Amino acid sequence: MNDLILHTLDQGLLTLTFNRPDKLNALNSAMYRQLGEALTAADQDPRVEVILLSGGPACFSAGNDLHDFLEHPPEDRDHPVFRMMRVVLGLEKPLIAAVNGPAIGIGTTLLLHCDQVLVSRGAKLRMPFVPLGLCPEFGSSLLLPRLLGHVRAARLLLANDALSGEQAVQWGLANELHEDGEACLNAAHDLARRLQRMPREALRISKQLLKAPDREALANVVEEESRRFIECLRTPEAKTALRALVEK
Repeated sequence: MNDLILHTLDQGLLTLTFNRPDKLNALNSAMYRQLGEALTAADQDPRVEVILLSGGPACFSAGNDLHDFLEHPPEDRDHPVFRMMRVVLGLEKPLIAAVNGPAIGIGTTLLLHCDQVLVSRGAKLRMPFVPLGLCPEFGSSLLLPRLLGHVRAARLLLANDALSGEQAVQWGLANELHEDGEACLNAAHDLARRLQRMPREALRISKQLLKAPDREALANVVEEESRRFIECLRTPEAKTALRALVEK
């Protein structure tokens, strides 16, 4: 099987690219496992200075693979998706995301943990947890209200509103807007190189300090969301909604 996460290490810049274009980069258990392992290795590898996460020029990620969730639902918090979340929470090196096209579900909540997020005009962010009979995950129930205020966060998490790339920048979920996927990837690459020129230890400590105020609360919220998410997956309404979307 081809690697589901492509690795490119170029002079200290590690680019991790979701590599399932036929499924719009929908994330399955194997991808979560590979992503978690790649990030763990990157954080420990002295050759890696900055990490760039991408889905390529056309699509970031369509979110969780619904077939995989129906056939192999996470039974506990040792599932690869939850292990990957814990790795991201502890990541010490800068993480940049270049977002083009759809960023659905965890494709959006993952961005909340990146140090910089660049989007193209064609980006579309959506978190359809409630319509699928599920609940927010990856700390989004804590981070989104803090970033956006309660009413805006509720429109995204409860009413399933979508954000364009332009709106994501206006609302503070992304740093920069670019005209297309290639421009977005190039700008993310340039930003990564800029961070690489910074003193490495000062960069690491500064990221730690930026994350420190929320670290304990965020870890607790992620654990609680994960527990409730597992419970939701077992309900008839979630199974019915997921099957309906898969069949559609």
